[in-house]
Amino acid sequence: MIIYSIVHFSQRGNPVFPRRGGLPLTFTVYVKNGPVFSSDVPITGKSVLAESRPDGCDTVVAWRVNNYLRSLDWVIEDNTNVEFIDTSSFEGMEVYRRSLSFLLVLACRRALGRNIVLRHSISEGYYWEDPEGHLSQDDIEAIRSMMADLVSRDLPFIRKVVSLDKARAIFERQGSGEVARLFKWAGVDPVELYRCADLYGYYYAPLAPSTGYLKLFDLKPLGPGMVLQFPTINYPSALPPFRASKNLSGVFLDYARWLEVLGLRTMDSLHQKIAEGKGLEVILISEAFHALNLGKIAEEIASRPNVKVVAISGPSGSGKTTLSERLKIQLQVCGKNPMTLAMDNYFVDRENTPRDEEGNYDFEVIEALELDMLSGHLGRLLAGEEVVIPQFDFIEGKKFPGKKVKLQPGDILIMEGIHGLNDRITDVIPKEERYGIFVSPLTGVYLDDHNRTSTTDNRLLRRLVRDARTRGHSPESTLTIWPKVIKGAMKYVFPYQKRADIMFNSSLPYELSALRAYADPILHTVPECSPVYGDAQRLLSMLRFIPMLPTENIPNNSIIREFIGGTCFDT
Repeated sequence: MIIYSIVHFSQRGNPVFPRRGGLPLTFTVYVKNGPVFSSDVPITGKSVLAESRPDGCDTVVAWRVNNYLRSLDWVIEDNTNVEFIDTSSFEGMEVYRRSLSFLLVLACRRALGRNIVLRHSISEGYYWEDPEGHLSQDDIEAIRSMMADLVSRDLPFIRKVVSLDKARAIFERQGSGEVARLFKWAGVDPVELYRCADLYGYYYAPLAPSTGYLKLFDLKPLGPGMVLQFPTINYPSALPPFRASKNLSGVFLDYARWLEVLGLRTMDSLHQKIAEGKGLEVILISEAFHALNLGKIAEEIASRPNVKVVAISGPSGSGKTTLSERLKIQLQVCGKNPMTLAMDNYFVDRENTPRDEEGNYDFEVIEALELDMLSGHLGRLLAGEEVVIPQFDFIEGKKFPGKKVKLQPGDILIMEGIHGLNDRITDVIPKEERYGIFVSPLTGVYLDDHNRTSTTDNRLLRRLVRDARTRGHSPESTLTIWPKVIKGAMKYVFPYQKRADIMFNSSLPYELSALRAYADPILHTVPECSPVYGDAQRLLSMLRFIPMLPTENIPNNSIIREFIGGTCFDT
């Protein structure tokens, strides 16, 4: 802790709460990498921030209070460790996006008198539609103008804690019945809501202090709806380029068709399905869609006689290993003889892993792989030679000799790893001889019309469960490195998705319900003193709205089995 100054708060317009014995008790606030404050009155994050950074800092959107992520109006009155969260961090950017989404909903109601529905993420933005029809250019301009006006008025996002009955009544009156029903399913009481002007919203994590913080945004027309653009960690002070991928558009249309067939729209629908005893139906139809898409991909590969290597890439927690094994089977159905190769087996021994700027192991950079060995093995395999594939032990952190393999003429090598589409690897293979697949959970069943379940959180939950089960990692260690995993994926994985011939959506509409039974007890083991305790609590807050689903009926070849266990593949 670096102490720059000590400031004493004393009745600076702050509310005075009763103290034990009627006497004021002085408490201390320790700001991470900042000053230390003492106070004998309750104080908020805004007050501490104003004293900590008198020149202002409108990029700070929330704060951690004893490791809990809180809104800046959160009141403290005891000894506390705090840390300010700005939009340079993943969680700070999520606060910005949630707040901006709330602003958009309010603007649509005021400009058009209609509700708007969040469908999915796309090209560093969120795609929204009007259930009542097509959004015209005039509609979008009216919404944009209203958003700008609301930003200029700097309206506060007011946090309110109300009883369950009152919360349900509020959302019923507002026409948000799916939110009211979700509270019923979750049994949350009391409920923490946010209000901006006359509109209420529910979010399981904090919002920014006010609309004035949300100056950076844009609206782009797309299909019948529009895309809400926002800044990213890579573009913190400007909007990133907008690129509407045709591959992604097809994925989202397919997923919309899945949900229509399943009769799912929001998490309320999934609760209802499971309550009606239709959980098995949801599982089987979801898995059938995966099988259908895999069959189409295999047929496409088989139709290209020159293809020798199928390169599969995707961020951590995508299901690359199971996808490669299932694709292997589908290619066999098409008359091909494929072989799988996991690039994770080419990790350097742990002590040789590159270090990041903080001196910690950096497993996301491509140099964490034995590139010379991998390239040499690829060349020899494609030349028809026999090689000994290494086997990496994640607990020991070392490679050991694995099995001997050899490709016969006409065989196909399926290679999977986060760097599977990186040109430093794939460029050794002639373009006509390779086929690229980018896999990731790209969609999900949202909590309600305006409150998404993050696909990044989806991957995190997968990884938490898998790491605890197979890699000897505590949930605390997985949560600690996750921000670096995200940054690594944005830098080293997602830029290469454009090299893919096709995208595979590994999401399963029921998977959060399957993961909850495993993730819940794991997350509860994170100690309260841990810096990632707040992250664990945020995930638990989200999971309480997810219905539980028995997992015994999940097929043993399902992608989700890669994480929860019980797979028929050697993963």
